[in-house]
Amino acid sequence: QVQLVESGGGLVQPGGSLRLSCAASGGIFSIYAMAWYRQAPGKRRELVAGIMSGGITNYADSVKGRFTISRDNAKNTVYLQMNNLKPEDTAVYYCNLDSRVWGQGTQVTVSS
Repeated sequence: QVQLVESGGGLVQPGGSLRLSCAASGGIFSIYAMAWYRQAPGKRRELVAGIMSGGITNYADSVKGRFTISRDNAKNTVYLQMNNLKPEDTAVYYCNLDSRVWGQGTQVTVSS
């Protein structure tokens, strides 16, 4: 049973940066596609960024040029580097494995 644990969320001012991490355990991490989603209060959960097992990435239009997803298969970890954060990026961020396993989420708040 694969488990995912996110970390790295917090409070940051507009224009600031955060790096989220998602550590996987209990499975063969390297063969799976990974993704980050987010859900703001009163809104549907949405895809932020995804990375295939071979490293191909995709991003939501709203974060292109500001966020970078990456993975370290040796550490069973996927990252989300978030730069130039905006108040509208405020949400709970969730890690996802293979479109079927979810982490518990980590809160990101962008506010002055």
